[in-house]
Amino acid sequence: MAGDYYSLEVYKSNKLTKVFQLVFGIICAVVALVWLISNISSLESNGTLVITIIFLLGFAYYQVNSGLGRGEKFIEISQNTVKLKKNSIFPSQELSASGIERIEIFPLNLIFFLRSGKTVFLRFGTTYTDIINPVRTGIKTFCERNNIPLEFKNEEL
Repeated sequence: MAGDYYSLEVYKSNKLTKVFQLVFGIICAVVALVWLISNISSLESNGTLVITIIFLLGFAYYQVNSGLGRGEKFIEISQNTVKLKKNSIFPSQELSASGIERIEIFPLNLIFFLRSGKTVFLRFGTTYTDIINPVRTGIKTFCERNNIPLEFKNEEL
């Protein structure tokens, strides 16, 4: 069974934007490498040069990753797993039903309590709240299917 896929992005990039991100990322990587090669002799004495090259390579990685579509944040709920990507840079996490002890749902958060003692947080945010109810419904169905305790909580100030 294919999972229910919910994008957690604030906006969707079109193909033109993705092409520009990809091209700009490649240009940043090339500039960083050319800068490194042309100034290799002054690397030891100039710490700001190293910081500049690291920044350019990191930004290039981010742009290429986003341009290829691998930077999108999402939650995918399938039969026995929840795949979660909360950050556009780091890889996704896959939580199996057998590894989840319980789940708590707050108005703007999901908290997965794992059997290993670890907790995984997902914050929805307040900009686009239309995705929250479908995700909550999908998590509720997932918990019922896999006999995972689910608790709906309200945050009071």
